[in-house]
Amino acid sequence: MNPIRSICVYCGSSPGRSDVYLKAGHTLGRSIAEAGLRLVYGGGTKGIMGAVADGAIRAGGKVTGIIPRFLINKEATENALGRLDELLITENMHERKHIMFEKSDAFVALPGGIGTVEEIVEIMTWAQLGHHRKPIVFGNIEGFWNPMLALIDHMKAEGFVHTTHLVNPLVVDRVEAIVAAILAEGAAVDSPTTGLQSVIDKL
Repeated sequence: MNPIRSICVYCGSSPGRSDVYLKAGHTLGRSIAEAGLRLVYGGGTKGIMGAVADGAIRAGGKVTGIIPRFLINKEATENALGRLDELLITENMHERKHIMFEKSDAFVALPGGIGTVEEIVEIMTWAQLGHHRKPIVFGNIEGFWNPMLALIDHMKAEGFVHTTHLVNPLVVDRVEAIVAAILAEGAAVDSPTTGLQSVIDKL
């Protein structure tokens, strides 16, 4: 696996009903910047997306925003986009997701809607097919992803996920521990005997 230099964050372009989601986004963005890593995200400047970018920018981090042209007026403002040090405008969602994958060394799903689910599931699908070994994390803020995780366990139990060693996302409840968990998994891939889960539990 390549060294972790950038982290892609999938999350809602809306704030959700709890302030804790926005706070988590801001904290994760700041954590990524403080670790000297680049944030790669969907380019929105509103909702949790905006909070993640703002957290990284305020901490002096590098931010790559990737947004389809047709979503600019829905998910962003021109002034806010000007704060990003790299902005890539795509013609469609497929191109956006492909570039996000290519530019990222790890992936995090914070709370979000159908689009967020679709993005993280696609990344897990590519892992199942052996296309990558990049860390995948569910930022399980306030148990947001519990229903999704239960569904994945159900799929495994019913025999529909045959490569569980390839589809084994990390589940991190504390947003402050997400970046450290990703870096720990990177080290664990290079040293398979490392007790990754015990490392995460201590974070």
